[in-house]
Amino acid sequence: MASLRIALVQESSGLDQEANRDRLDELTPAGTDLVVFPEAFARDFGEAGSDISAFAEPLDGPFATEVERVAAERGTTVVAGMFETSGDPQRPFNTLVLRGTARASYRKVHLYDSFGHRESDRLSAGPVEPVVVDVGGFAVGLMTCYDLRFPELARALVDRGAEVIVIPSAWVAGARKVEHWRTLARARAIENTVFVAAAGQPGPRYTGHSLVIDPLGDVLVEGGPDPEVLTAVLDRSSLDEARRTNPSLANRRL
Repeated sequence: MASLRIALVQESSGLDQEANRDRLDELTPAGTDLVVFPEAFARDFGEAGSDISAFAEPLDGPFATEVERVAAERGTTVVAGMFETSGDPQRPFNTLVLRGTARASYRKVHLYDSFGHRESDRLSAGPVEPVVVDVGGFAVGLMTCYDLRFPELARALVDRGAEVIVIPSAWVAGARKVEHWRTLARARAIENTVFVAAAGQPGPRYTGHSLVIDPLGDVLVEGGPDPEVLTAVLDRSSLDEARRTNPSLANRRL
């Protein structure tokens, strides 16, 4: 395909898992190739440091099953965040499920032990195994929230062929956080000459500002702090031109 139609659903998840599942159908737009919901959309983290183990589900559980059903009904691919049961019953994985015309799962590698938070106290880190999947003829790599601060993971995705990096997030609000989010997302796009599609939960707890960035770092669309659905079209011609203009991947010396 020459282009990929993408939607970023900047909406909050609540503490009621059934209500969050129901909103997948309500919020997934038609006429898209890829719909990106935020991190932890199946159920919010709750108060900082809360035990979330009781809310974990398997990959064939109610949330992932509903993601798959909605994606099939809309004829698209949907990615959304959930807590997945792990080998440690007290510390589930923070997982992205991608279902629809493609199928993949990604367990968050870098846990948010930063800015006064200790995600690793309540969650297990996933294996360092980059996940790239074909969606509509584009190679899509998956990252989650805090992963954005680690350029080596984005580069590992690109080394596996990623042309688009999708980053569902619940980027906690605070001083400098919007600027960090925007700057890091643009840096990952520029240094890797890829599209970046980053979907965050809205304020006031999180920063919002979901955005899509092209491979030369231009922002195609950016939200504000409030709930909204953003759309963009990713053109392969823009990717090809960026990599001709800035052949930094080809110029690497390892």
